[in-house]
Amino acid sequence: MDYDELSAAFLAEPSAGRPAPRIPAGAARSLRDAAEPLATIGFWGMPAYAAMEALGLEFLTGYVWGRTAPMGEPTAPVVVAAFGVFEPGLVAQLYDQARGIASRADVLAARERGAVESLHEILGDVPTGEVETAVAQLRRATDVAVADVAGRPLVAGLASLEWPSDPWGQLWHALNILREYRGDTHQAANVAAGLTGVQMNLVTEYWIGWERRAYAGTRGWAPEIMDAADADLRERGWLADGELTATGRAERDRIEQVTDEAMARVLAPIGDDVEALTRQLDDWSGRIVAAGAAPSDPYKRVSG
Repeated sequence: MDYDELSAAFLAEPSAGRPAPRIPAGAARSLRDAAEPLATIGFWGMPAYAAMEALGLEFLTGYVWGRTAPMGEPTAPVVVAAFGVFEPGLVAQLYDQARGIASRADVLAARERGAVESLHEILGDVPTGEVETAVAQLRRATDVAVADVAGRPLVAGLASLEWPSDPWGQLWHALNILREYRGDTHQAANVAAGLTGVQMNLVTEYWIGWERRAYAGTRGWAPEIMDAADADLRERGWLADGELTATGRAERDRIEQVTDEAMARVLAPIGDDVEALTRQLDDWSGRIVAAGAAPSDPYKRVSG
């Protein structure tokens, strides 16, 4: 997938007239959504894509190897388990292909360089002091996040890396730690609720009101696998007539609550600064979206 194909598939303007996603309010969720374009600039920014392309990787191989590389060089089944919501065969194929093209050291260097260049390209006029203040606030939270990485393999990988020297790189790294902390926690809560990888996607679609299969379909799942997953959800009383039942919505609300409670403990050291920090991150993220370097579809932004 080249950058034009990437843009058409993931960065295109959403359809007009859709209702806003149905998501609960709260400090942890608000900060997560505000930070998402900043944290994922290493996937979407043109300099980030070019850095991976220079190694012989396209978007999908670069995504899988770039997100895995902080964990070392695990076997493909370990990557499948850590990623969780993607179709296992697709992840394994992309990972094995990517690892045969570029070294871990080169991928780690490229992912950081590409993210930093992308942020400077779009936000280079922001005073360095503002970035450093945000980093200092975020590091109060990341210090808590990396202190106990049990059950959080993607966080453990990021915690093993040196912090970037560039302030924008530090902001990106901090937000990645918090993003993967939430992701690892969220996945564990989904597993504890008895959901499979494909069902995690489908239930989130129903929960936020996204078009059917718009999310799960981009994770490589075949229609018949999604059909079987829906059938199981109906049998369990979570799904009826194409919508979550009261039971299903309560179960998904509980998954979100467990996730937010875990994040609240991590974010607590930020204290009263969290609201201003969230506004600042949201402003910077808005500029990234406006520059076409992150998905503008609000459903994509809140789908984690």
